[in-house]
Amino acid sequence: MPRLFSTDQYAFTLPEAHKFPARKYELVRQLLLQDGRFSLELAPLASPETIELAHDPVYVHSFIAGTLPSPAMRRIGLPWSEGLVKRALASVGGTLAAAHDAVESGWGGTLGGGTHHAFRSEGAGFCVFNDIAVAIQSLRNAGHIRRAAVIDLDVHQGDGTAEIFRGDDSVFTLSIHCQRNFPFRKQQSTLDLGLPDGIEDKEYLSHLDAAMPQVLAFQPGIIFYQSGVDGLASDVLGYLSLTHRGLIARDRKIMESVRAAGIPLVLTSGGGYSRPIELSAEAHVNTYRTAWELYFAEEEPLRLASSSS
Repeated sequence: MPRLFSTDQYAFTLPEAHKFPARKYELVRQLLLQDGRFSLELAPLASPETIELAHDPVYVHSFIAGTLPSPAMRRIGLPWSEGLVKRALASVGGTLAAAHDAVESGWGGTLGGGTHHAFRSEGAGFCVFNDIAVAIQSLRNAGHIRRAAVIDLDVHQGDGTAEIFRGDDSVFTLSIHCQRNFPFRKQQSTLDLGLPDGIEDKEYLSHLDAAMPQVLAFQPGIIFYQSGVDGLASDVLGYLSLTHRGLIARDRKIMESVRAAGIPLVLTSGGGYSRPIELSAEAHVNTYRTAWELYFAEEEPLRLASSSS
């Protein structure tokens, strides 16, 4: 049975009516437990030394110690606590564990992660550490890969990921996002597709169809998929008009093309802020169900590309 790593058990306190959808993560885990298709495991805590592969050590240690200046914590948008420290370490640890699963078997997944607004020396937008960036650096340091790609389909640009890998020709970063949405000061990804407000399924999927060949032509040794569901029409922080059916088609396109190319895939969750939050949870669960159908419903082994890519 394939496994997924969860982080919601590392709880932290938020002010009443805070925008961060803390309950969503438990809802997703419970729904997947009911499905019985995955083994759910508690995400391990990443070490500060590993996180420093992608982040400034001063920033890492200041956050963990609770000594970041108030303006820096306001940019993150979450109040500091020991619980938040553990959650941030687990978010990275889950993605690291999923990445190692992907290297070994072709697929790995975590119910957290996708914290793409974290820059090398600061956090932002509910993101403390950039789990995908840390995982890429860790895999490269260990000699598992030489090239990696990030497919970021959160409705908000993956600005932190773009900043961390700016000028790094061995990492391809794709971000398909709502142009008029946060962050309002965009970074430069390898390929950015900034979409207009209100775009619907058919047009969105056509943009994805145009972008995917460029990602695959890069021939990465692994692909990280940030599968945010905040493009739903019901999302209060989104501004796009996608449906659950459109997101399922999106996920299927990604996974089918990556699997056919024999490239290991790491699935992270990303954002989702629908009202009610159950709509976001349903969309996230659909992503993992799609992964199970494409990667595990059949018994035939997955052909993998060379890990030296």
